[in-house]
Amino acid sequence: MKTLIQRVRGARVEVAGEVVGAIDQGLLALVGIEPQDSPESVAKLLHKLLNYRVFGDAEGKMNLSLSDVGGGLLLVSQFTLAADTRNGLRPSFSSAAKPAQGAALFELLVKQAREKHPQVATGRFGAEMQVHLVNDGPVTFLLEV
Repeated sequence: MKTLIQRVRGARVEVAGEVVGAIDQGLLALVGIEPQDSPESVAKLLHKLLNYRVFGDAEGKMNLSLSDVGGGLLLVSQFTLAADTRNGLRPSFSSAAKPAQGAALFELLVKQAREKHPQVATGRFGAEMQVHLVNDGPVTFLLEV
């Protein structure tokens, strides 16, 4: 799994002009699922999302996690993160999971996140989405599990 996380002051996802998910302070996670990913990958990613220290402590150092600050988690499926971009000028999506596998693992991630964290919002799997965010920092990391 490849996941681009961004520390945000706020973020929302719209589908056809309707807000389907929104958070205030927290993390926006764009999630790319690959064929080799499994429920174990989901568990590892969720642990990182909830515990990765990207929020400032009293001294301004990145020592606090999403769980520590009680921020929101906005999960958005984004198969383009799994693209192979090493050759040519057009991405290849053969390295992305098939839609059925991607949907199942993304839904598992959402389910487990909601069991472990009080503020979880999502986009809509497979939909054309518009993502709006205010990146805080900016702070952006690519997580791979």
